[in-house]
Amino acid sequence: MSILVTGATGSIGSAVIERLAAEGAPVRALTRAPGKYKAPAGVQSVAGDMTDIPSMRAALQGVDTLFLLNAVVPDELTQALATLGLAREAGIQRIVYLSVLNGDRFTDVPHFTVKYAVERAIEQFDLPATVLRPSYFMQNDANIKDVIAQHGVYPMALGKVGVSMVDTRDIADVAAASLLRRSRASGALPREVIELVGPDAITGEGAAAIWSEALGRPVAYGGDDLDTAEANIARQQPSWAAYDLRLMLARFHADGMLAKPAANDIMTSVLGRAPRSYRDFVRETVASMTTT
Repeated sequence: MSILVTGATGSIGSAVIERLAAEGAPVRALTRAPGKYKAPAGVQSVAGDMTDIPSMRAALQGVDTLFLLNAVVPDELTQALATLGLAREAGIQRIVYLSVLNGDRFTDVPHFTVKYAVERAIEQFDLPATVLRPSYFMQNDANIKDVIAQHGVYPMALGKVGVSMVDTRDIADVAAASLLRRSRASGALPREVIELVGPDAITGEGAAAIWSEALGRPVAYGGDDLDTAEANIARQQPSWAAYDLRLMLARFHADGMLAKPAANDIMTSVLGRAPRSYRDFVRETVASMTTT
């Protein structure tokens, strides 16, 4: 039997696979092009597409543990529910699902509502699963590091309430630990929810100040204008995705994306250390910029 990891070629999926392989776990990496995928030693690449049901049935054969990670795409809900249904058919009793923090509250944000609908399906069908609810990824800001460094502006419209950003390396660490715990258990474990957050609530002004400190020169906050934010995102992503993210940012402005009081303690317990901070992430990012 083995662990099947979907989203295997993405940043989180690949990191989860590396951690599982390092622990000697039997891992299958789901990919549309297994011939092009460079799997870590001991990892089996498996052909599959979550919109292709026969390929997923084949990929799930002999699997006892599933890591379900979906990209934010227009048919995300179909992909996730179909894969869950096939996992139920295959009798898989060990599941870890990567959802999102505040999916139950941010119902006007499409990709949040999609992930919460999948959570509801897991609950309704009483599937033995760990649901991971990550906050906004720190590594999203790696995509704008050149803008920050070259123009002295932090452009992401985070607002003034605060976002408990999480490092994707911590997400991968918790996901791998959850998969190993379920995979190695003698039977199905109870369903659980773990919120994945960082130790600080970062505002737009706060993020700019941290980048300014790391770069050693002034960095201004670009402000909360959502028209500008949507237009900037649309230069890099499809219009539907830019609008989705605009709605997310609007909720950040109104409510923030804040960790519950116990979330950091739970993270620390699972990780065996404190979650990484945004300040440390920025320092590492700036250091990598100066060495490349």
